[in-house]
Amino acid sequence: MKNIGCFENDDCCHTEEEARPSDCSGHHYHVNVEETSGTRLLITLVLNLIIPIIQIIAGIFANSMALISDATHNFSDFMAILISYIAYRIGKKGPTPQNTFGYRRAEIMAALLNVTILACASLFILYGAFERFSTPEIISGEIVIWAASVGILGNGFSAWLLHRGSKENLNMRGAFLHMLGDFLTSVVVLVSGIVLIFKPWYWLDPLLSILIVIFILKNCWSILKSSAMILMNATPDNIDLNEVRTYLQKIEGIDSAHYLHAWSLGSSGISFSCHIVVSDQMLSQTKKLSEHIRHLLFHEFGIDHSVLQFETEACGNGSMLCELFEAGRP
Repeated sequence: MKNIGCFENDDCCHTEEEARPSDCSGHHYHVNVEETSGTRLLITLVLNLIIPIIQIIAGIFANSMALISDATHNFSDFMAILISYIAYRIGKKGPTPQNTFGYRRAEIMAALLNVTILACASLFILYGAFERFSTPEIISGEIVIWAASVGILGNGFSAWLLHRGSKENLNMRGAFLHMLGDFLTSVVVLVSGIVLIFKPWYWLDPLLSILIVIFILKNCWSILKSSAMILMNATPDNIDLNEVRTYLQKIEGIDSAHYLHAWSLGSSGISFSCHIVVSDQMLSQTKKLSEHIRHLLFHEFGIDHSVLQFETEACGNGSMLCELFEAGRP
């Protein structure tokens, strides 16, 4: 039963309180990277330059591989945040005749580059950790505690700054995970420093370094997977095309929907296209229906860029996916 109606008497918004221009245009581009994101990234950038310098100096004096490993991770995060900030600035550029979708995927490239940096840092940490297993060295627990505390304060504050934008933006999420990982590893290093004051368990230092690497690589895989999905124009995880199709076909005025596509242009926002079958009518009469569909797609599924093609009968075989791609033809 087609029960999603009421578009004839409004401009696609259900209430006057709803923001009509942004909801009805079909090109919202409301990328939820807030204007404060750049400032937050800059503050985090400065902190992640100061923290590793302190930790490396302390690690050398304390003879702690875990502390140096944490510092290396922190310095890689400085590079990661720098890359994220540059990508953030590039991603704000609008479309051009050569780049008609804009530069939003610069942030995805930044995320992939950050994964590469972290993977290289992990190899360095592993090398030092296994070397310490074969030749354990005396470690100063007091210096480790002091330096780890600096990391906890700085990284904790950085993670708090970036958390707000991490829910909608992959680039910010990558930066946030870097900071969260640094915060947790600093806590682990602090605990090891406390243990070393009372017990000469010098093997604990390289063991914690390996655990840090496992945590880093786990985050790397998550970012790598998300980035690859976006670059492959895969359907976003939170979108079920069958559900979207069923929803569309319940809207008053729509006979059927087919050839559905949903993809992400960047680390936030969802683009969507499909063919809509309606009764034979003047093209101008589809305007209100088109606005109504875009409004519903935005509020029900978070789809903020919709391209709709209206037809009076289904083209091809009328399936949800285009049969050209189903058959593997270009």
